[in-house]
Amino acid sequence: MRFVIALPFLWLAVFFLLPFALVLAIALGSNAPDLAPPVELGFSLKNFALLFTDDLYVAAWLSSLRIAATATVVTLLLGYPMAYAVARTSARWRPVLLMLVILPFWTSFLIRVYAWIGLLANNGLLEQFLRWTGLAQNPETILGTEWAVQLGIVYAYLPFMVLPLYAALEKLDLGLLEAAADLGAPPVAAFLTITLPLSLPGVVAGCLLVFIPAVGEFVIPDLLGGTGTLMIGKVLWDEFFTNADWPLASAVAICLLVLLVGPIALFQRQQAKSLERK
Repeated sequence: MRFVIALPFLWLAVFFLLPFALVLAIALGSNAPDLAPPVELGFSLKNFALLFTDDLYVAAWLSSLRIAATATVVTLLLGYPMAYAVARTSARWRPVLLMLVILPFWTSFLIRVYAWIGLLANNGLLEQFLRWTGLAQNPETILGTEWAVQLGIVYAYLPFMVLPLYAALEKLDLGLLEAAADLGAPPVAAFLTITLPLSLPGVVAGCLLVFIPAVGEFVIPDLLGGTGTLMIGKVLWDEFFTNADWPLASAVAICLLVLLVGPIALFQRQQAKSLERK
C-alpha cells in the first residue's frame, strides 16, 4: 500500500523536481561559451535580475501576458455559447457535438498551425475570398502580424475552454431555471444569477487551461507572427539555441514556470476552501 502511494511522489520527484533543480542550478550559473556544456555553475542572481531590468525581456513579458489575456477573453466569449449549446442539446446529439469539439486534436498541432499560413498568407485563401466577395480590393496580409498570432491561439486552444465549461454547465440543475422563470425572472436575469455563478468553476478552469500555455507559446508566434510580435517563448528559444546562453534561458524558464504554476496553486486552494465550506 505504501509503495502504491509513493509512486506518484516518486514520479514527481524524478520528472519534475529533479529537472527543476537542474534548470535552477544552470540559471544560477554563468555563461561560459568556451566550455562544453557552456555553463559555469555558481550562485548568481544576475540572470534573474536581467529579466526584470532589460527592456527587451520586460517587453516580452508584458506582450506575452497581453496576448494571452486577450486570447483567453476571446476564447471565453466564443467557448461559452458553444459549451452551453452542447450542454442543452439532446442526449442523442451531445456525443456528436463533443466529438466535433475535440476533432482537431486528431491532427498534429504543427500541421494545423501550418494550415493557417496558407489561409493568411499573401494571396492566400482569405485574401482571395475578400477580393471575390468585394469586401476588400487590396486587403492587407494578416500573416506576420499580431492578429495572426491571436487568431492562431484562439483556434488552437478553443477546445480547452469548451470542455471544462461543458462539464460545469452539463451538471446544472434545470429546475433552478424553471423556478426562476416561475418567479418572473427574465432569461437574462436567470442567466446572470443562476447559470453564470454556478458555471464559474468551469470558467476559471477553462481560462487557466488557455492562459497558461498561451503565455509560453512558441510555435504559433514563430510561424504566424512577425518580427514585431514579441513573446517570452520565442525569447527563450532564441537565448537557448541562437545565443547559446543556457543560464539566461534557464532563468526565463524558471520565471515562466513560477508565473504559470502560481495561478493553478491559487485555484486549487480556492477549490479546497469551497469544498470545506460544503
